[in-house]
Amino acid sequence: MTKSNLAFVFPGQGSQKIGMLAELASQNPTVEATFREASDVLNYDLWQMIQQGEQEDINLTERTQPILLASSVAIWRLWNEKGGPAPAQMAGHSLGEWSALVCAGALDFGDAIKIVRARGAYMQQAVPVGEGAMAAILGLADDVIIGACDTAREDGIVDAVNFNAPGQVVIAGSAAAVDRAIAICKEAGAKRALALPVSAPFHTSLMQPAAEQLTELVQSTAFRSPSIPVIHNVSAEPEQDPNLIKSLMLEQIYKPVLWVDCILALKAAGAEQYVECGPGRVLNGLTKRIDRDLKSLSTDDAASLDNALTSI
Repeated sequence: MTKSNLAFVFPGQGSQKIGMLAELASQNPTVEATFREASDVLNYDLWQMIQQGEQEDINLTERTQPILLASSVAIWRLWNEKGGPAPAQMAGHSLGEWSALVCAGALDFGDAIKIVRARGAYMQQAVPVGEGAMAAILGLADDVIIGACDTAREDGIVDAVNFNAPGQVVIAGSAAAVDRAIAICKEAGAKRALALPVSAPFHTSLMQPAAEQLTELVQSTAFRSPSIPVIHNVSAEPEQDPNLIKSLMLEQIYKPVLWVDCILALKAAGAEQYVECGPGRVLNGLTKRIDRDLKSLSTDDAASLDNALTSI
């Protein structure tokens, strides 16, 4: 059964932590079974890594991306096992867009694991560690932040890359230019301007080499029209043509994440309830900042999942 006012949103990098999903897995064999599928593709034990590994290991982007994809797919499978209604539409934040496409039936889980492992590796290789940076700017209007980036570009590439919520924008680029933009934003009255602990400047033109490297793998993978519309980060619109979806997913690596526009597009199409399908609650917080009237629910532990199932 599809519920017309329900949207599923899928988190991106930053929601991973050691021990995640342990409680859900202890009660639901589907969780570890999903991670076994991913591990068979990767040739290492992904579940053991997130339960007994080190945080530094799971923060490496070529590992983080399969971890988050497997987590979201596992929870989506649990939702369906437990008889949860299908959402009318979906969206995913950055890496989470791959999770949305898998859950919408646009490509197979195993194929997506191969792609996101490569995506993570190519994104990391595109800019040597230490040469790129990202920072969150809080409390300034979008146009002021874009202007700060324009000025700071004298020192290198820097752009506004994640429009996450009103007054919450992430910038990224070469380290010197990001530092300059942070200083300009602070002078302009930003409440906070803080560097993010990430290993590469995602969603900037510096990531174009990664998109080029990933093109052959994406183009040779079978994609289908999604059975549930997915709103894309690059355009804030759904797309049904598998070949155009491939192009959007490659562009997404080096273009901004229009998350506010994605949530507003979901709302305009009738979504009033939003389920964050994956670990953490980052997207719940952003949804509430975008529109206080929208209802947000989590799924990352047994109590949250049960609450979401019974609330909808």
